[in-house]
Amino acid sequence: MFNWMVWTTPVAVFFCCIALLLVGMTIWELRSPTTLRRGWLPIATTRGDRLFIGLLLAAYINLAFVGMGGWLQDMLSLDAEPSVWISFVISMAVLVLVMRKG
Repeated sequence: MFNWMVWTTPVAVFFCCIALLLVGMTIWELRSPTTLRRGWLPIATTRGDRLFIGLLLAAYINLAFVGMGGWLQDMLSLDAEPSVWISFVISMAVLVLVMRKG
C-alpha cells in the first residue's frame, strides 16, 4: 500500500511528528477550546489554523530542500547532498514559530 513512497528514517520521523501533533492538538482542543487571535499572520487564526499553515510551510521547506539538494552540493562543494535532517529541524522550528507567534 505504501510502496510508492521512499520510507527513510527522516520521512518516517516527519510523518510520526505530524500524527503526534494532530493527536495532541485534538486533545488540547477538547480540553481547552480555542479562540481567534491575531499574530503576525495577516488573518485572525485559531490553533488549528496555525497548525495547518505551519504544516504546509514545513512540507514546502522539506520539498524545497530536497529539490535543491544537488544545487547545494555543487554550490558548497560537498561530497554528498546535505542531510534531510537539516530541513526537518528547520521546518519544525518554523512550525513552532507559526504556532507561537502566528
